[in-house]
Amino acid sequence: MLRVNQVKLKTGHSEADLRRQTASILRVPEQNITELRIVRQSIDARKKPAIFYSYSVDVAVRDEEKILHRFRGKDNLVCRSVQDAYHFPAPGNRERKKPVVIAGTGPAGLFCGYFLALHGYRPVLLERGRCVEERQRDVEAFWETGKLDTASNVQFGEGGAGTFSDGKLNTLVKDKDGRNRAVLETFVKFGAKESICYEAKPHIGTDVLCTVVKRMREEIIRLGGEVRFESQVTDIRVEAGCVKGVTVEGPGTAKRPTFAESGNLAEGEEALGETHSGEYMECGQLVLAIGHSARDTFSMLQRRGVPMEAKSFAVGLRVEHPQQMINESQYGAAQPGELGAAPYKVTAKAGNGRGVYSFCMCPGGYVVNASSEEGRTAVNGMSYSGRDGKNANSAIIVTVTPEDFGSEHPLAGIEFQRRLEERAYAVGGGKIPVQRFGDFRRSIESGADHEMPHRTEDFVLTPQCKGAWTWADVSRILPKACNEAIVEGMEAFGRQIAGFDRPDACLSGVESRTSSPVRIHRDEQLQSQIRGLYPCGEGAGFAGGIVSAAMDGIRVAEAIAREYAP
Repeated sequence: MLRVNQVKLKTGHSEADLRRQTASILRVPEQNITELRIVRQSIDARKKPAIFYSYSVDVAVRDEEKILHRFRGKDNLVCRSVQDAYHFPAPGNRERKKPVVIAGTGPAGLFCGYFLALHGYRPVLLERGRCVEERQRDVEAFWETGKLDTASNVQFGEGGAGTFSDGKLNTLVKDKDGRNRAVLETFVKFGAKESICYEAKPHIGTDVLCTVVKRMREEIIRLGGEVRFESQVTDIRVEAGCVKGVTVEGPGTAKRPTFAESGNLAEGEEALGETHSGEYMECGQLVLAIGHSARDTFSMLQRRGVPMEAKSFAVGLRVEHPQQMINESQYGAAQPGELGAAPYKVTAKAGNGRGVYSFCMCPGGYVVNASSEEGRTAVNGMSYSGRDGKNANSAIIVTVTPEDFGSEHPLAGIEFQRRLEERAYAVGGGKIPVQRFGDFRRSIESGADHEMPHRTEDFVLTPQCKGAWTWADVSRILPKACNEAIVEGMEAFGRQIAGFDRPDACLSGVESRTSSPVRIHRDEQLQSQIRGLYPCGEGAGFAGGIVSAAMDGIRVAEAIAREYAP
């Protein structure tokens, strides 16, 4: 097959138009093209309001060698197609006496479990939260009543934190082995639209992602795997430097003595000296796909001697603008039709040396209360598949490093997060605290009847939130250096997108869970110093989003499969 790039067509075109334009570029009759597959679709808005789609397509066509010769020296236009076929290691025949246990069913754990199950390994997946159907009800109840369920919320439960997001599927991870394609094709297999395999900025949406996650779980079970909810790993058993099992706690688990109480500590094993009510489960390998918010699990692992370190991450605030404003800036039209709600990406560097940038941009989305601990408030962004909300939102965040945490302890970043979330809870009284940018810049509290110096057609922007919100002094949450960087960044972004720094843009906080504040060490075999222990995904510090976490889950599944190779 041939790869044809830069096939440009106006919006509103048909499939026949795409075939016709491709044939024109190749200078062949349309009937000579026997097969056409879209590889990539992006939007070219450089000459707005004239908007074009730009395609890369793979075609089967007569006289391929003759065509290649015609385009010699123009490899950026027509070249031979190279398929990134994905291959999972062949299953070994070595006997598996103990199961592979996976802690967590976010993208990393779910894809690790699915690919192991698909190849006959029958993993056991343990999820501290609830199944996605029950989790949806729990989250909606929290947003409506403010009553937090610390076991089932935006952070914990089947599908992980990414389930209640825009479901963005773009990644910067290089994919020479075809894992990215494998992830997208798996999503399509379980209910996502096929276009995510070729869109430049694919997304699923929270509503569709919930269905996909459920179907993946059902397939894991059909293939012989096991999925257990409300089953939190609260301890690990280590003998002679190898993981041997886990303690699992949840409803219905019997109270049992700790390893130390039972007198069954093996030589070289360390005990936590705590009482656990739960059951002990042996495992051959333990995959730690615990997510970036499993703070109690990080603490247990650190006390158990699992090597880890504090790492840099980013904190900030959510900003909301009218989606129409973003559409006009990006596409030159308030109603972009088939293009849908426009996204954006902005970056700047503040005078104090800190980088500030947009993150997890949600077109037509909502700011959501994403808290998981009592007395602490964290926010995130979410869009449904239609992206039809009135506001656009994204996090405007600033990088923080271990130097900002005030300690060299491996979990110092977690304590830094908690302090910010406690401030957010205090200034908002338990609700999402919101402040207009004009007031944030002057460090004064916004009010619903506050006179704004700027209006857009007599419309003063109001927040679009999932969960109760209140006007508050958001400038009290973050360190001064972060506030200064955000103000400078917003002003710089206003020079890139007209109106970005408008005084009535709504800021809410705190965005503290952008990525894991911890990195759990692992070697080239993807194992911890404790053998058989596989740190995996975003929580372990090796991914940054749904697709990269899923890809890391597949990598770990491959590494486990190689252990059983002949």
